[in-house]
Amino acid sequence: MKILITASECAPFIKVGGLADVVGTLPPYLKEDGHDVKIFIPKYQKIDENKFHLKKLAYKLQIPIGEKYEIAKVMTAVSPNGTDCYFIENDKYFGRPEVYGPSGEDYPDNRERFIFFSRSVLEASKAIGFQPDIVHCHDWQTGLIPAYLKTLYSIDGFYCNTATVFTIHNIAYQGLFKSDTINIAGFSWKDFVWDKLEYFGKINFLKIGLVYADMLSTVSPTYAKEILYEESGRGMEKTLRHRTNDLEGILNGIDYKEWNPSNDKLIVSNFSKDNREGKKKCKIDLQKVFNLKEKEGALLIGAVSRLDPQKGYNLIKKVLPKFVNNDVQFIFLGKGDKNIEKSLNNLARKYPSKIGVRFEFNNLLAHKIYAGSDAFIMPSLFEPCGLGQMIALAYGTIPIVNRTGGLFDTVKNFSEKTMEGNGFSFHPPEKENLLKTFKNVLKTYHNKKMWEKLIINALNSNFSWDKSARRYEEMYRKAVQKKKN
Repeated sequence: MKILITASECAPFIKVGGLADVVGTLPPYLKEDGHDVKIFIPKYQKIDENKFHLKKLAYKLQIPIGEKYEIAKVMTAVSPNGTDCYFIENDKYFGRPEVYGPSGEDYPDNRERFIFFSRSVLEASKAIGFQPDIVHCHDWQTGLIPAYLKTLYSIDGFYCNTATVFTIHNIAYQGLFKSDTINIAGFSWKDFVWDKLEYFGKINFLKIGLVYADMLSTVSPTYAKEILYEESGRGMEKTLRHRTNDLEGILNGIDYKEWNPSNDKLIVSNFSKDNREGKKKCKIDLQKVFNLKEKEGALLIGAVSRLDPQKGYNLIKKVLPKFVNNDVQFIFLGKGDKNIEKSLNNLARKYPSKIGVRFEFNNLLAHKIYAGSDAFIMPSLFEPCGLGQMIALAYGTIPIVNRTGGLFDTVKNFSEKTMEGNGFSFHPPEKENLLKTFKNVLKTYHNKKMWEKLIINALNSNFSWDKSARRYEEMYRKAVQKKKN
């Protein structure tokens, strides 16, 4: 198949969240099975043209935005994993310092930016002569593309056999805009009805993708079930229940070429399932880096995350003072909510030998935390998939999670009786439950035989993209068959 994958992010070129990892990592697995895959993303200011060897193509595409036209230029590069990537360039929309907006805010013209991007992808694909069997769209920023293919492009012979797949990475982000978006996007007002473009008098880009795409997916089996109900559906549950036969939950994978303790060049000592001595050296190194007391016997719990209430940080900051007097240490890496940053910083000042914090996104430190921590805390209130817990398991670092979404699908509670399981989980996400779980982790940690078995179970966990890629291929075939029918 010819597969066009389009999104607002793609690693390693530009990354804000886990979306980038999925878009950047899935294509080579599809290519291994003989598919022709091309990626389309915006050309943001942050993308380093020299580092990634971007080349300008000779296209200047006129893209209608309302009654005006904007010019889309096209650049190309080959990603480090060998995938052809195309970049939609327009300084007015993408020549700015951030991807979505400054400091967690949205740019006021985000609707125009991603209307422009969506139309540009379809025009650029025609320009380079890539006639896709599948267009795989990710999140609200590309939600209009399935609608364009079934409305404005429905009589365009180039796309007459093209099917669409739309993947939800986080249903909380939807792209909700005023009704006059109809004019700017170029749709017809006759389609501004509840079962097509209209959403409570407005336009919702995510809902449009859910309505018009041939097949739908989200990033874990459990999350696919959760979003069918009001508690997790964020207003999309009724739309999704109409399409349950077309919705699949496909667990994200991780790239074991990058996240592998046996050959990771960013950690102080490599280790493996058969020789784990290096993990002890990584722990001491991590304690040094964060100026904590160097003590091999202390339970060291790490976290690498956006600092956000959704990630359970309000819960963590309530429980830490009740637990930190034990023989434990905590390390937090990430940035986000200023109140959470302030609370963690105050705790680090109060317990300087036990709590270390860095308010940044730092790949080197992330690798050190995954490798050197004994356990990894991730008590998200909801989590569509989550990659942190999978990476932690790859390093024999034991996840502590709330049983929700992809966390439920990947972390199985350790049983002292059967010695099965690869982590610790609790539910609901309340401070008493987290505190009880912390105590259980500490008790298990001091039982050397049990903890060693737990590490082996963690290292035996496998969340490779191979299996997930096969699932996507099956879904692509269903979408193509549905389009033919």
